[in-house]
Amino acid sequence: MLGLPVILLYNFEAAIFRSIGETRIPLQVLAFSGVINVLLNLFFVIVLKMNVNGVATATVISNAISAFLLLQKLIKTDKVIRIRKADLRFDKDAAGRILRIGLPTGIQAAVFSIANIAIQASINSLGTVVMAASSAAFNIEICVYDILNSFSQACTTFVGQNFGAGQFKRCKKILLLCIAEDAITTASMIAVVLFFGKTLLRLFSSDPQVIETGYLRLLIIFSAYTFTMLYENMSGYMRGFGISLVPALLTIIGVCGVRLLWIAFVFPLDRTFKTIMLAYPISLAAAAVLIFIALMKYRPSKRASA
Repeated sequence: MLGLPVILLYNFEAAIFRSIGETRIPLQVLAFSGVINVLLNLFFVIVLKMNVNGVATATVISNAISAFLLLQKLIKTDKVIRIRKADLRFDKDAAGRILRIGLPTGIQAAVFSIANIAIQASINSLGTVVMAASSAAFNIEICVYDILNSFSQACTTFVGQNFGAGQFKRCKKILLLCIAEDAITTASMIAVVLFFGKTLLRLFSSDPQVIETGYLRLLIIFSAYTFTMLYENMSGYMRGFGISLVPALLTIIGVCGVRLLWIAFVFPLDRTFKTIMLAYPISLAAAAVLIFIALMKYRPSKRASA
């Protein structure tokens, strides 16, 4: 918690670079700080004999390094995003726009966590094997999700740029391109993970039950990633036009609402791991349909052109 300010600073700085399409610099800085994090973990835990507090301290220090390095690059860059001391002042209008776009997305993420807590509690009720299998599979699937979600962020960035420049016709093309590129990339990643899924799960456990149960989760979750890809990109498209509240509310209803109802009413009828996992494709499909309906109703590109 004490390290949150530097984490926030890094995220803001990385977003500034992404706003002009520069994604390599934040990645390079993060990779460097990641290496520092690993080295500090080893130093604090093995050399200084610290426990969890050592790992946490290493994380905060590495985040502070990444935030500092990006800040230096923002101060020294010759691009339009260069930061000058004279520009560092509070802007009421900008703050209002940031809150209107950012706050709904933040609330959406928080509610997401509540739904996932309910799912995790149900998973825990099925015993240690299922818990271990689900945890191992999650560590694999999150890598694919991060790649999938990056196209949504790119969609928001480029739609926002073209919306600001008055190039409204390009916005639709950006959405279609992001969906197409996301589909190809995600499908490739899913194929690799599914083919080597059991081998990857063995990195976490040698128990055959854990591996089989974890692989079941991978199969069901990855079958839902088509819906995830669609609703993430459509949401990113709408956020690029400054429409943030609508996709956030629909995601809360479609994803979180459906999952909570599923755990409350369906899971008690068939208390199996597969029943819990089916909440993912069903809820994600519901969210994709709702956001598609909203997109057809709002038609932000057409409204902006008008």
